Amino acid sequence: MNDSEPNSNAGLVAALRDALGDDGVLVGDAVTARAGDGSGTVPCAAQAVLRPRTTEQLSAALAACHGASQPVVPQGGLTGLVGGGVAGDLEVAITLERMTDIEEIDPVGRTMTVQAGAALQSIQEAAEAEGLLFPLDLGARGSCTIGGNVATNAGGNRTIRYGMTRDSVLGLEAVLADGTVLSSLNKMVKNNAGYDLKHLFVGSEGTLGIVTRVVLRLERRPRSHNCALLAVPGFTEVTSLLRKLEEELGGSMSAFEVMWREFYELVTGPQARTAPPIPHGDPYYVLVEAFGARQEEDAAQFEEALGDCMEDGLIGDAVLGKSKAERDEIWALRDDVEQLNHLAPIFTFDVSLRIADMEAYVGGIKAALSERWPGSDCVVFGHLGDGNLHVVVGVGDGSPEARSAVEDIVYGRLEPIDGSVSAEHGIGFEKRAHLGRSRTPEEIALMKTLKRTLDPRGILNPGRVFEAEGAPPTGSHADASVRLPA
Repeated sequence: MNDSEPNSNAGLVAALRDALGDDGVLVGDAVTARAGDGSGTVPCAAQAVLRPRTTEQLSAALAACHGASQPVVPQGGLTGLVGGGVAGDLEVAITLERMTDIEEIDPVGRTMTVQAGAALQSIQEAAEAEGLLFPLDLGARGSCTIGGNVATNAGGNRTIRYGMTRDSVLGLEAVLADGTVLSSLNKMVKNNAGYDLKHLFVGSEGTLGIVTRVVLRLERRPRSHNCALLAVPGFTEVTSLLRKLEEELGGSMSAFEVMWREFYELVTGPQARTAPPIPHGDPYYVLVEAFGARQEEDAAQFEEALGDCMEDGLIGDAVLGKSKAERDEIWALRDDVEQLNHLAPIFTFDVSLRIADMEAYVGGIKAALSERWPGSDCVVFGHLGDGNLHVVVGVGDGSPEARSAVEDIVYGRLEPIDGSVSAEHGIGFEKRAHLGRSRTPEEIALMKTLKRTLDPRGILNPGRVFEAEGAPPTGSHADASVRLPA
């Protein structure tokens, strides 16, 4: 690219460099050298990558893009699975990778104020150093950013006890499409002074504003930690086990992760990192975790509860994680989703439904897949305790036609049971055609009204969540704006 190109906008580039400095605006080879998605193998296709250091710099950059009707794509750690942060070739990517400070920790009020580019793991470690806990936990903790977590309302492993990201956000600061800074850095649990505007941005996938700072609610760090891997003989026993452990553990259960047989055998197979701690052969494997206050007493209660469940026939075999290393090994098994690549090409789904519907739902999609593609793979695992399943399908064909057919099977069976096509990963590009399966026309109309109100030129993540309306084109991923000169 150069200043003589017919579609160039040298004025915009000058304004961006004036706002961010030369090292804050990457173009050309400096862009394509960066990863374009979470795989790390696809180069960035954006026209430019903007790297503000402060909220004020981001405000100036967005004001310039707004004035030029230049589409922008906010990016976090690029760990999402629905294409929401993947920039097209005529879009500008905005990364907060230089805004990573943990600004303040209040151990008395149990709050932490952080910049949105901070990695989730760094936040967890900072809280732990103060004797506190930030409960959000994801397998991508080392790469994902808190801004991305907020933008997608990430769920993760401990939702059953602590809720989703939304439940840990007390306040935030965001920059609107025209550069307006909305600072609502509330640190109070109770604040009913008018609309709670932070909820507009939590889960909005960067379509209403770019979150720059967040006030997080911290929890007391647990003094006891108990974990076990359990083999369970049937789905009725899985649900009975969940309810019994909730009762027996007195509210201390922090995770209830279920692995269908195919997933467990994949992550403990000969090609995997982990040998099976429990022999293969059972239909379900459950990872259960509990946090408490007194290790000796809680461990005894935990083991007694598991013993009662075994006597009741709810558990066939069990392995206890009695040390941190043993607990980490159990969690590493559940988190080893890289083994799914052995089934490639695959289509991944993140759905939510009532626990009572899960057995029939999974059985129905497996039957439909096998009828259409004999020998196909369907691997299921997830946060069953909060109704969230991950479904991974391999039919030997990665074509768009195969994807569409598989989506009809997986998503089509959610509509009659009022399930959701997205439990915790958002809509992005991948699921926007299916939004109507989980939201009413009136809900979608109101979403679009909010979008038009806060982003009238449609420059923020256009084409994500729903089709862009009246926005400039965005390039290879959707429909791309002014070409930026180098």
